Amino acid sequence: MDKIAEPKNYTAKDFASDQEVRWCPGCGDYSILNQVKKILPEIGVARENIVFISGIGCSSRFPYYTETYGMHSIHGRATAIASGLKAANPKLDVWIITGDGDALSIGGNHLIHLLRRNFNVNILLFNNEIYGLTKGQYSPTSPIGKVSASTPQGSLDYPFNPLMLALGAEGTFVARSIDTNPTHLRETLLQAHNHHGASFVEIYQNCNVFNDGCFAPFSDKEVKDDHVVMLEEGKPLIFGTDANKGVTLDGFKPKIIELSNGHTPEECWIHDPSDRIKATILTQFFEYSAEPGVLPRPFGLFYKEERYSYEDHMEDQLKQENDKNGVGDLDELLSGPNPWQVA
Repeated sequence: MDKIAEPKNYTAKDFASDQEVRWCPGCGDYSILNQVKKILPEIGVARENIVFISGIGCSSRFPYYTETYGMHSIHGRATAIASGLKAANPKLDVWIITGDGDALSIGGNHLIHLLRRNFNVNILLFNNEIYGLTKGQYSPTSPIGKVSASTPQGSLDYPFNPLMLALGAEGTFVARSIDTNPTHLRETLLQAHNHHGASFVEIYQNCNVFNDGCFAPFSDKEVKDDHVVMLEEGKPLIFGTDANKGVTLDGFKPKIIELSNGHTPEECWIHDPSDRIKATILTQFFEYSAEPGVLPRPFGLFYKEERYSYEDHMEDQLKQENDKNGVGDLDELLSGPNPWQVA
């Protein structure tokens, strides 16, 4: 479509559909839905130009609950459908809603290629480290030893690190937030939307039925300050109940320093989201931060770069071809220069 609708003065209520929200009481999905509806009036896009596309899973009911266009698609293929939609109509504002099972298992191949191509879409990966919709089987992000309906003796699989995967697939915006910190989540969603290219946001989301408390070290008020470091551009990596700990680099190896023991904030690692090497190191905090007394889990924007989007280049290519050869003839295209007959 050549014309794009003008945005109106919306409120969050304008983006609430008439459908009953049917997640389990206490599910972290409610928080994510609320924060998305709060930012939609701020992004300056008309409702009829916003599309939510999901795969299969609890999170994938999302399109029913927003008063926009949307599609509840098939398992793992939301990224493929969104790619086609952006190629056909680059002006649309497209959001992909997926889960750790949907995106990283059957949908893994589609996800990495969308990130590589850098379509201008927003990917929200709800990570609860379990298959919730199908009643509690272990997922690609479940930790080793996870006892579940499908692993009664404990999972043997080594889990995916979603942000490391996104960086490895050449993602141009890679971030993490959590359902229990609505202010941070809202700010992260706005940053993701304002990025031109594929934005990938992993959202820790509690499944209070099949995996309750799996992110407790990063959400419980009593302990989270010792387990979480908030990433802010140009600021040092400092954490702890009394902001008494910092992270520094010994070569390429991160280590914790005690700021109350002769060390100063000036010795700490200063966050720079344009540094891919440091962003990669940050994603590897994942390997250690579940244990007390070791590296904290980072939240915020890990990495961002400006790179052309697939649909931008595609439009340029089509325009150059049209300027060179003029308007095409469909009958001539279908008949082709080398027709053949079947006897």
